[in-house]
Amino acid sequence: MSSLSEFLLNVPIFTDLEHEALEMIANVGKRKFYEKESIILMEEDAGSALFVIISGKVKVSRTSNDGREVILTILSESDFFGEMAILDGLKRSATVIAIEDSELFIVQRNDFLNLLRIHPEVSISLLQELTSRLRSADMKIKSLSLKDAEGKVASVILQIADEIGKIRQGIVEIERLPLQQDLANMAGTSRETISRTIHSFAKKGMVELDGARLRILNYEKFKENFG
Repeated sequence: MSSLSEFLLNVPIFTDLEHEALEMIANVGKRKFYEKESIILMEEDAGSALFVIISGKVKVSRTSNDGREVILTILSESDFFGEMAILDGLKRSATVIAIEDSELFIVQRNDFLNLLRIHPEVSISLLQELTSRLRSADMKIKSLSLKDAEGKVASVILQIADEIGKIRQGIVEIERLPLQQDLANMAGTSRETISRTIHSFAKKGMVELDGARLRILNYEKFKENFG
């Protein structure tokens, strides 16, 4: 079993596949490196491939009517994107930009659709993942529409903690918190509000900030207060 097929085993939609199927996917796809701040996909581009993150991080964003960037999510190792355009054949619904040097694994649309025909279990896993993302999007919409600035910032921190945080004895550590402007674009607020709110959380003993590293000192209580 190749190192790439072993990696694919950790990708949610491929975890139920046998070794032979994973090797097949590894052979039909290709690896590509993107430098930090490189544009991987543009909103409204034609969709022709599925992307899996081998290493690094990317942000998925859209442009509002007044030209502001709205970050939908930040994805990291073993996450995937591009599945919607593959399934419906329509244009890309968002822009994807590397926020770190990133290596991606790319499977073309025809190869991926053929995989779904041969291995229907991938379709089931894909539906489960899409449902999870839809629920997450619904929660985010509710958060941004109903909560005050502090609640919005906390919701974004919780979202990032759930996606890339590491928990140990009730403490969740986010090793590299996104830039404050990116956090602001996720929360629908200003960079100054992000800075002020995070430092307020730190003064209250809710979080510790060490450079780009942030720790939620009592994750369950923080989630209870702001989730």
